[in-house]
Amino acid sequence: MRRPPSWTAIVVAAGRGTRFGRAKQLLEIAGTPMLAWSIRTLAQMPEVDAVVVVTEGEWLTEISAVAANAAGTKSSSVVPGGATRQASVYEGLRAVPGGCDAVLVHDGARPLINAEVVRNGMQIIGDGFASLLAVPVVDTVKIVEPHSRIVKETSPRERLWAAQTPQFATLPDMRLAHEAARRDHFSATDDAMLLERIGVTVQIVPGSPDNFKVTLPEDLARAEDILRRRFADAR
Repeated sequence: MRRPPSWTAIVVAAGRGTRFGRAKQLLEIAGTPMLAWSIRTLAQMPEVDAVVVVTEGEWLTEISAVAANAAGTKSSSVVPGGATRQASVYEGLRAVPGGCDAVLVHDGARPLINAEVVRNGMQIIGDGFASLLAVPVVDTVKIVEPHSRIVKETSPRERLWAAQTPQFATLPDMRLAHEAARRDHFSATDDAMLLERIGVTVQIVPGSPDNFKVTLPEDLARAEDILRRRFADAR
């Protein structure tokens, strides 16, 4: 391309938040809704021209207000998601504005992304080439029989990485991956798996341990502690 590609960030903020009693993306961390932290980081990147947020239909009004405030001057939209994360990303892809060359898909429950790390993931994207953030697995991983829990194999740790988001691809590759999965009734746990399935080369980009997913209530306190330390270091 003669110019830097135009990126759209798709932020998935669906899910019921049953462990938290309400939409966890709206829970505050350091005085700001959790979802706003990642939207703000992505929207402040010059490479990102638009942000599409996918959420539950019942939260559209609240999430729209958060997204508009966090995105600032960047184009933003909020659309209802599907029954699964994969279906929600598909809806987000349908809402990507015209003129977009590439997309990154990020979980709204990962509030602590770093713009420079995201930029590293963007740099290797091209037709047939995708990437995702990930960190090396530090624990020994056992493959077991599902019912008996008998160990069948120990996976070499040096070959194992824990996937994170964002995950990056050209818009045509990401759309093709999701459309093929939809056609074949194939389900995956992340977008990279769908890209791998259609023959796209997917490369790991080292992420950060801070880019964890807020899953349990205690994760909120961990995220808030990291953010407050960042504020203190910036003074």
